[in-house]
Amino acid sequence: MSGRVLVVDDHPLTREGLSLAARVALPGVAVVGVGSVAEAVEVMPTKPAFRLVLLDFQLSDAHGYSGLLKLQHIDPHVPIVMITAREDASLIEAAKALGAAGFVFKSRPVDEIAAILKRIVAGGTHFPAEVAASQTIAAARARIADLSPAQNAVLIALADGRSNKEIARDLDVTEATIKAHLTAIFRRLGVSNRTQALLAVRPLFEIDQPAR
Repeated sequence: MSGRVLVVDDHPLTREGLSLAARVALPGVAVVGVGSVAEAVEVMPTKPAFRLVLLDFQLSDAHGYSGLLKLQHIDPHVPIVMITAREDASLIEAAKALGAAGFVFKSRPVDEIAAILKRIVAGGTHFPAEVAASQTIAAARARIADLSPAQNAVLIALADGRSNKEIARDLDVTEATIKAHLTAIFRRLGVSNRTQALLAVRPLFEIDQPAR
């Protein structure tokens, strides 16, 4: 079964190169290309379901790994591969900690990326072997490990600075539900308010993003 692959990157040439790698890895696959997390959020629920998502780390509407967490909330089963030109051990460790299926550098040849994608679709993962664990990222990861998908979505919205009313509207639930989620999040993080919650998970949402 060929299926579909979603490529999320704001550079058309990079998007085309990643699409080519996906087609090499999965002959006959249909590739859907978009340029932002917002566009990805719109197409993710469409059918047939995607077999794989390639997500650029540095997108204008994402903060740290908020894009990854948003797409995981929509479909927690599809493997998501982070793509970036930035070769940073802390980024790779964070992606692995948050449940990404892989981390690939844009500098790699198309055939190498295709081979990586083929392994991931077969159930494997790919993270550069030389990556050392980050104590800060590991600690932040541990703090949110037990959050439900809905709680993760609320935490992401919180990191974007949205009010309870705005979060409730975006997630199509009541404000009372959002307050209940926040109470559970605060309890899990061992904090008592929004500011403390954001400080606790800051490494996941405020990773410096230099120009590509």
